[in-house]
Amino acid sequence: MLYAILCYANEETVFTWTQEEEAAVMGNLHAVIEPLAAAGKLGPTGRLMPTTAATTVRKGRDEAFVVDGPFAETKEALLGFYTVDFETLDEAVAFSKQLSAVNPGSTSYEIRPFYTFRPGEIAS
Repeated sequence: MLYAILCYANEETVFTWTQEEEAAVMGNLHAVIEPLAAAGKLGPTGRLMPTTAATTVRKGRDEAFVVDGPFAETKEALLGFYTVDFETLDEAVAFSKQLSAVNPGSTSYEIRPFYTFRPGEIAS
């Protein structure tokens, strides 16, 4: 089963890290994900730019319209994601706990199973 591990944190904190703090956190996160990458279980990962760089397309009454910023304002913002192939939810939870242990601050990880979508094919 493919899982999306969504990382939420206070972006004001994360985007004010010094270069040294950033390097240390990213090094620790790399140590957690490297075994999964070596085993071929790690899919795309990404770090999102701040919500100030976001644009949202919302469905209006007649046509979609564009607004600056994220869809919702919250204290924690979606900052990045991991795509991982695990056999069980327990494995995804254990991985998320490892990420949490090396990521400073009040970071949370949302675990969502997902299907790949390719137009014209049945979801898998």
